[in-house]
Amino acid sequence: MQNHEKDELIQLIAAPYIQKATALIGIARKVGGNQFRHMMATFTILIDYHYTSHVLLKAALIHDLFEDVPESSRDEIRKIDAHGHEVVTLVEEVTRYPHETKIDYLEKIMKHGSRNAKILKVADRISNITDLHLDIMIEEKMANYLEQTIKYVYPMAEEVNHLMAIELRDLVERRKMYLNAFQ
Repeated sequence: MQNHEKDELIQLIAAPYIQKATALIGIARKVGGNQFRHMMATFTILIDYHYTSHVLLKAALIHDLFEDVPESSRDEIRKIDAHGHEVVTLVEEVTRYPHETKIDYLEKIMKHGSRNAKILKVADRISNITDLHLDIMIEEKMANYLEQTIKYVYPMAEEVNHLMAIELRDLVERRKMYLNAFQ
């Protein structure tokens, strides 16, 4: 970690966003664990790739909140700090709403998403695929998820961070090998 990155992280006040994310502790993930831990994993993936933007990191901490706890108050989050409005805007940008199909949602971010939305979506997908295991997910669903990743999320990764793209492709290839071993 470079000094300027360390300095940026020292200035990060994340506790109010972590507190908001605790609403996700009770939300189970299909792959096991809970959504709160997934938020934290996405946050640390961004740090691992040297992202120190306070807005991006705070949004990572609550990126599934509006999807999984729709009654969450956007106004409360906007009032947390000077970044609150931007955080809400970014979280809304990566939120999949009930009227959207998964494909429409991914296409929307891929074609029209901001740079930060794409970075956050890629970190989110890295976390999701890391947690993807055949003993939890049926083969067909996993194969479909991996194909969606290559078609929609991988191009985002290539656009925003080549190293994240490499990790994403490697994760997909390893999961495909895992799938093929069981067929």
